[in-house]
Amino acid sequence: MLEQLLIFTRGGLILWTCKELGNALKGSPIDTLIRSCLLEERSGAASYHYDAPGASYTLKWTFRNELGIVFVAVYQRILHLLYVEDLLAKVKREFSLVYDPKRTAYPDFDETFRQLKMEALARAEDLKRSNLNPVAGNAKKQVQGHNKLGFEGGNKKSGSVAKSGGGADGDDANGWKMENGHAKGSFVAKDANLSSVVNGRENGSPNVGAFDVHKLQKLRAKGGGKKTDTVAKASKAEPNKKITKKNRVWDDAATKETKLDFTDNVGEDGDRNIDFVAADQGESMMDKEEIVSSESEEEEEQEDAGKNRKPHVKSKGWFSSMFQSIAGKANLEKSDLEPALIALKDRLMTKNVAEEIAEKLCESVAASLEGKKLASFTRVSSTVQAAMEEALLRILTPRRSIDILRDVHAAKEQRKPYVVVFVGVNGVGKSTNLAKVAYWLLQHNVSVMMAACDTFRSGAVEQLRTHARRLQIPIFEKGYEKDPAVVAKEAIQEASRNGSDVVLVDTAGRMQDNEPLMRALSKLIYLNNPDLVLFVGEALVGNDAVDQLSKFNQKLSDLSASANPRLIDGILLTKFDTIDDKVGAALSMVYISGAPVMFVGCGQSYTDLKKLNVKSIVKTLLK
Repeated sequence: MLEQLLIFTRGGLILWTCKELGNALKGSPIDTLIRSCLLEERSGAASYHYDAPGASYTLKWTFRNELGIVFVAVYQRILHLLYVEDLLAKVKREFSLVYDPKRTAYPDFDETFRQLKMEALARAEDLKRSNLNPVAGNAKKQVQGHNKLGFEGGNKKSGSVAKSGGGADGDDANGWKMENGHAKGSFVAKDANLSSVVNGRENGSPNVGAFDVHKLQKLRAKGGGKKTDTVAKASKAEPNKKITKKNRVWDDAATKETKLDFTDNVGEDGDRNIDFVAADQGESMMDKEEIVSSESEEEEEQEDAGKNRKPHVKSKGWFSSMFQSIAGKANLEKSDLEPALIALKDRLMTKNVAEEIAEKLCESVAASLEGKKLASFTRVSSTVQAAMEEALLRILTPRRSIDILRDVHAAKEQRKPYVVVFVGVNGVGKSTNLAKVAYWLLQHNVSVMMAACDTFRSGAVEQLRTHARRLQIPIFEKGYEKDPAVVAKEAIQEASRNGSDVVLVDTAGRMQDNEPLMRALSKLIYLNNPDLVLFVGEALVGNDAVDQLSKFNQKLSDLSASANPRLIDGILLTKFDTIDDKVGAALSMVYISGAPVMFVGCGQSYTDLKKLNVKSIVKTLLK
């Protein structure tokens, strides 16, 4: 049963709702659809599922872009209503005829909707009856009868079946001979003489049609001697001792060997003498404004025109092109948008955007442009690019505040530490970038404590201890093979006693499919309830970014003991200085998780941490 049908403008004004249905929806499925789907450029999807306590809804929608109207239908997910899409199309057509921008209410549309709903239900019943046609059932019985007949015939006349390649594999592939001369998947001759000869050879041996082994043995015998001689010579030439590389001397002067071992010296008491470099690194890049050079729009349009020109597309005449450019096109159709969208999708994929994300973005842009009137002196490609640029800006711009310093001061007023947990897969740089974040916080007079909760990887505690000594900040550690959730809890309690403002929790790297480690991470987050869960990911990944983030969120949701599980709150992109213009991983991660990019790692020193410049990323993606 249809729960609700709603018609509203893109500005949020409700024009009409079905009073006949009058069902009170549980939760807020329409608001969630607008926030999570329509505003996030996911409008190209077929449907949206909404879960509320005691109810699960499926929402379907369509647009009238030239009028700026949205049509949404809501029904129970357990019901598979076949007439919803048809009903939405009919409602869109009829309502567009009576729509007036000056009107805000349409009470006379109730009777029209009642008639449209009855017609849609009748068409759905007819379609259901046609699918249950008895002729299809009879045909199915005939096929089953033929299969049974073929099985019996194969048992009776197995000796007359032609074998392909010999052996049991040929029998399985070709099936059994039937009385009418046909078999499953192949044709078998009725004449036994024809079936006994294949390619001029008698079918007496089981190896008919197979590769001749004798020829293979002859070929091996010819090349065998040469091969053994070559191997013997190579084995003699192998040196007995390992040759070490010597330093190159460029002139006759005596060269003084420089020390390449930068390991800290060990003192008499066994402790390493570590140089403190916290004050020598300078200002963090987080506090520097990045200047983006803007090129002229004319150069970009000329470059796009040269790239988007396809040799197989037949161009229009100069007069028709000029007339359409001046007068504008009546309404944009999907066929008009496809060439520009295909070129745009290819461009996004070359920038390392995941294929699935690029396709969904193009579908969403097509859904937002279809039916709109093309303005005068405007090309379709430039219209599509402008719509895509607007969509990318909307996706990458954070929907909430990402000012960590403000949140830290708010937690300080409540006399509790601000807890940040760093999670991610193996080898992405969690510990290094945790130290960069700690250095940035120290510059803003925030007291920081590290928590070594990576009790799995060898050397993880020592690595974090080295960063803590260099930055002159305390570290809480319990060694290896301990429960990381308990270690994090004790670290937060220690920070509360010592008056530390922020606790940075380092965790073990884990693949998204490793359920035991994902369960341990879910326990750590559930037990300690951190203020921020940061996913640390490489900027080098492409399609794998979608898999990593979606599975991390899914595992955290499935394995959590809480009714409202904590998911990923933000993203830290590492190795951003190695990708040149392949910046698509940022878009893929933000699109699939909805979490903003809060930090970008771009080097090896403590200062190499900066904010994500959204305009620069969008410009690079569309360049």
